[in-house]
Amino acid sequence: MTNVLVVEDDPAIGSELADALADHGYETALAATGETALDLALRVTPDLVLLDLGLPDVDGVSLCQRLRSAMPYAVIVVLTARTQEFEVVVALDAGADDYLTKPFRLTELLARLRAHLRRQAVPADQRNMSAGRVRLDLAARRAYVAGTEVMLRPKEFDLLTVLVRRAGEVVTREQLMEEVWDANWFGPTKTLDVHVFALRRKLTEEGEDPRRITTLRGLGYRYETDL
Repeated sequence: MTNVLVVEDDPAIGSELADALADHGYETALAATGETALDLALRVTPDLVLLDLGLPDVDGVSLCQRLRSAMPYAVIVVLTARTQEFEVVVALDAGADDYLTKPFRLTELLARLRAHLRRQAVPADQRNMSAGRVRLDLAARRAYVAGTEVMLRPKEFDLLTVLVRRAGEVVTREQLMEEVWDANWFGPTKTLDVHVFALRRKLTEEGEDPRRITTLRGLGYRYETDL
């Protein structure tokens, strides 16, 4: 069963959301503060975290960073009443994979969660993919550069998977948003640039050529095979 940690300081909203997810087959845990969320995250190791940014005891973005450090492979979806794009981008850069702006429909949230879980499920006979110095173990969702593991967030891994699978080809921004963030993504595409920047930096830190992921202005990105 999929474990979901709901981090929401409003008890009515938190309980309603946790109950709704439980009704749809999810195992849920509820935290009203950041410290409780960190404690539960270490004890229940959730597959998914729904994180309200407006918490009473800690900054939501800071908590997102701490959760990401504790759970490199969990999916973190930010729930926010804030509409400013820069705040959402900061949260995504801090480790979030997706976000929903309050108020949101339960059906949309469930669709987003299903999309994230589908991308994490890979048949065993499709485990490995490689291009250049990079190798991906899709079933284990682990990435390596020349044999050294690179710690990637879920969306960074998904993004690299698409680029490596289509190595040498131009992958448009629209195609990446549809494949990595789902066809129903309504947020700013700035999140794509944030994730590409982070992905390029992490690969470079492990010895990969920084030119491996090429930006094609106005078009998209290409994973280079010949350098």
